[in-house]
Amino acid sequence: MNIDDIRACIATASAELSSRKEEINRLNVFPDGDTGTNMSLTMESVAREVAALPPNADGAALRKAVTHGSLMGARGNSGVITSQILRGLCEGLADVTEFSTETVANAMAHAV
Repeated sequence: MNIDDIRACIATASAELSSRKEEINRLNVFPDGDTGTNMSLTMESVAREVAALPPNADGAALRKAVTHGSLMGARGNSGVITSQILRGLCEGLADVTEFSTETVANAMAHAV
C-alpha cells in the first residue's frame, strides 16, 4: 500500500459512512440521534485534509492529516470518539514502513 492507496481508502470510507449515516443514526447509542451524522462529518474532515496533501507526502504527513482532520472536524460525542480511534490507529502506525495485515491489525489493537 502506498499513500495514494491510503488516500483512496479514506475517501471511500468517508463516502460509505456518509451514505449510511441515517442507518447509523437509527442504531444510535446517544439520545440525540445524530451518531452517524457526527461520525460522517468527522470523517469528511479527515478526507478533506488527506486529499489536500501533496502527492509526495510521507507517512508522518498522512498521520498528521488524519489526526488533525479528525480532531478539528469532530462533531458531538461520537465524532470525538471517532477522532480518538483514528489517533490511536495513527499512533499504532507510527513506526510502520510497510503495510500488511499484521501491521494494520496491530495498529487497530493500539487504537482500541
